[in-house]
Amino acid sequence: MDIILLKDVDTLGLAGDIVAVKPGYARNYLIPRGMALRASKRNLAVSEEKKRVKQARIERSFKIQKALADKLAKTELTLEVQVGEEEKLFGSITTQDIHKALEDKGLNVDRHAIVLDEPIKALGVYNIPVKITAELQPEIKMYVIRA
Repeated sequence: MDIILLKDVDTLGLAGDIVAVKPGYARNYLIPRGMALRASKRNLAVSEEKKRVKQARIERSFKIQKALADKLAKTELTLEVQVGEEEKLFGSITTQDIHKALEDKGLNVDRHAIVLDEPIKALGVYNIPVKITAELQPEIKMYVIRA
């Protein structure tokens, strides 16, 4: 029996795939749980339309993310901090400080997307990666200077 998967099923495939399964498995397990539909002409047309809409949404989202990544790659931040002896900072610079500086520049990025292995505790120039998606990880150039 041919069915159209509505949800990702580990052993069968991804949502939107047309797969052949035994009739009992489809009738008793997949269809009642809303995981699949019988592969009729009408359901095939609906499935194709859903695939097109989903693909268009993914492309539109990728364009927005790519534009944000390009802006972030060109961004340079300057943070003025107070320092003590031997050029050590009073406190440290964390992802919250970087997030606030980005918001002041008009860039809206999730604070958890900023990848900082450990807080910054010294003056200097740093390249801070921002994880927008798995493929898009632009780096922000940040200057930490004396106030």
